[in-house]
Amino acid sequence: MENVKMSPDMWTPLEKHEKDAEKVSRQSLTFWQDVKRRLKENKVAMVSLVAIVIVILACVFVPMFYPITFESQILDFANIGIMMDIYEVDGSYFYMNGEYYLIDVTSDGTLLKKHPLIKDDTTNKRYIYDFNGKEVIVDYSPYFNAKVEYMNLEKKAKKDSSIDLTEAKFNLDNAKKVEIKAGDQILNPVDRVHNKTYILGTDNLGRDMFIRILHGGRISLIVGFVAAFVNLIIGVLYGGIAGYVGGRADNIMMRVVDVISAIPTLLYVILLMVVMGNGMMPIIIALSITYWLSMARLVRGQVLGLKEQEFVLAAQSLGASTKRIMLRHLVPNMMGPIMVSATMQIPSAIFTEAFLSFVGLGVSAPQASWGSLCNDALLTYMTYPYQLFLPALAISITILAFNLFSDGLRDALDPKQRK
Repeated sequence: MENVKMSPDMWTPLEKHEKDAEKVSRQSLTFWQDVKRRLKENKVAMVSLVAIVIVILACVFVPMFYPITFESQILDFANIGIMMDIYEVDGSYFYMNGEYYLIDVTSDGTLLKKHPLIKDDTTNKRYIYDFNGKEVIVDYSPYFNAKVEYMNLEKKAKKDSSIDLTEAKFNLDNAKKVEIKAGDQILNPVDRVHNKTYILGTDNLGRDMFIRILHGGRISLIVGFVAAFVNLIIGVLYGGIAGYVGGRADNIMMRVVDVISAIPTLLYVILLMVVMGNGMMPIIIALSITYWLSMARLVRGQVLGLKEQEFVLAAQSLGASTKRIMLRHLVPNMMGPIMVSATMQIPSAIFTEAFLSFVGLGVSAPQASWGSLCNDALLTYMTYPYQLFLPALAISITILAFNLFSDGLRDALDPKQRK
């Protein structure tokens, strides 16, 4: 073969785009870096995470600096709403509560004191007050008389079907609830202002709804996170041991799980309260007894599949201990399902605590939780709906945020969706 002489003319320089043709343009990411990236791309999950952080920070730190404590009560300021219709008499402002008592306020909505009553005219259904020498009369007789008339006629109608209640019902529906007079002048609200003293109003004992909702959030969140922590620790260890050991030990351990799960959580709470009394601790213990069961079943199923994988067999052949295999090999490979399950247990525990407090099996007064606040508002929710709506809204927002974040976390941890 003849020698071939090579010259520079035989070579053509590569273009820039040809040089970069096989260049890796995307940074290599670990599994958890990819999870973080995909979680950030999920806008719903990130908004939910922000909502969760705001709720936690508000419940933990705001009560430390708020000037009113959750047990403080002023009966004179009971059942005062978020917005107030204020009246003016000779430069003085007042607000009338649901019991037709007058409360002195400033023009911007700051509560001052309950105005002293001069005369309670029960016969004529009137309250009489004095404002700087001017007599102010709160007359609630029109609605009272219309209601009495309707009730009397309704009793007669039960015995006589020919009696028509239409006119009496019309009079009742259109009767004025109350009429306020200053001398001969009928007073009407001069402004509608926000309650500056109690930003979310007060309950039937004059306690601040805002600080009680935040304090109730503390109770509910403590229960939720403690249940999730116990669920994580006991469930992972118990389920991991049962799945890894297998055989008769696995069978016995899972039958124990079946026996415990057969007893309702409510029964555990009742039995613990008989021994320990009302409070947060019986609920925490009851949830700690029952909430790890689902995690144990989940982890057991994961371990049964992973322990036959090559990396586990390799660790066993190298003489790795059971503890090392569990903690260094099996648990890290199950962290996706474990984290999702633990996150979803938090809203479940919060709702369980709220339900138990709602039926009277939670914290006792003056302590508050979201469930007990809803229970306290049942008697007056038709008249003061905000007392039921506000704690119910807090429960709904928190549980929804945790559930949406759990869904986003599950999607981020799903290897099938990795791109």
